[in-house]
Amino acid sequence: MPTDPAALHDFGPVRCGPDPGHPRIARLVLHRPARLNAIDAAMPGAIRAAVDWANADPAIHVIVVEGSGKGFCGGYDLVDFGQGRAEHPCQQESQPWDPMADYAWMKRTTEDFMALWRSAKPTIAKVHGAAVAGGSDIALCCDLLVMADDARIGYMPTRVWGCPTTAMWTYRLGPTRAKQLMFTGDVIDGRTAAAWGLANEAVPADRLETATLALAQRIAGVPRGMLAMHKIVVNQVLLAMGLEQSQQLATVFDGITRHNPEGLWFRRHAQVHGFKDAVQWRDSGRPIPEGDEARALIRDLEQRLRETAG
Repeated sequence: MPTDPAALHDFGPVRCGPDPGHPRIARLVLHRPARLNAIDAAMPGAIRAAVDWANADPAIHVIVVEGSGKGFCGGYDLVDFGQGRAEHPCQQESQPWDPMADYAWMKRTTEDFMALWRSAKPTIAKVHGAAVAGGSDIALCCDLLVMADDARIGYMPTRVWGCPTTAMWTYRLGPTRAKQLMFTGDVIDGRTAAAWGLANEAVPADRLETATLALAQRIAGVPRGMLAMHKIVVNQVLLAMGLEQSQQLATVFDGITRHNPEGLWFRRHAQVHGFKDAVQWRDSGRPIPEGDEARALIRDLEQRLRETAG
């Protein structure tokens, strides 16, 4: 049965607590179902707080991360961040862009997601529906990934206005497949994710809970110290390969993608025509305006915004 978020401790947009029938297993539930569990300003810190809570409970051996409602996580709440006109640290427009302020804000968000990776207790992402854009960052920061066959994972904003700051795709998938997804912005289903080695397992949607719970129970029987040591050893390999440096570069590049002509065109188009229209253009394969073409469109879109505001 799906986890009932109301039975768990409230961390705002995240709920976390012991599985009622399996006290060695914690359930961490992303809980903004009306917005497809989209990431708001509070969710990254809430994830870190929930992981800290689970690590502080000596009874817990493994953490299952899942989403309430129709899917795992649809990414950042870009209806607000992309379509809205409010200023926020990662889209500065009333002043010259400060790349280091942008980096500091996004780096903190990335570190919050990475609490799942640093957790001494193994983390399993249980993905149904979609784990896309920033939602894929959360899923790939978990140690293991179990998906429904028809679930989707990918980072569509690599086409415009985004760079995955956790940089996990190459480390989880290898360079050739990672380049394919980063160059296209395509999403893949659970079956493909398992065939490519991104997911540990993909099962029919009606078996997702059973399969995830079986894996979590198998892990939960291992002493906590053994789990922590093995996780440190494996994580150390990724660190030696340069994970932290990759994340630093990706986080800087993410800010650039939102402030270069192409990124600013995307935001202005979303503000004038709506976020759904901007996403439809982005994902359709239609060429995305760049350079001087993007700058000309930005001028026209900004004039329309001024007329609307006036």
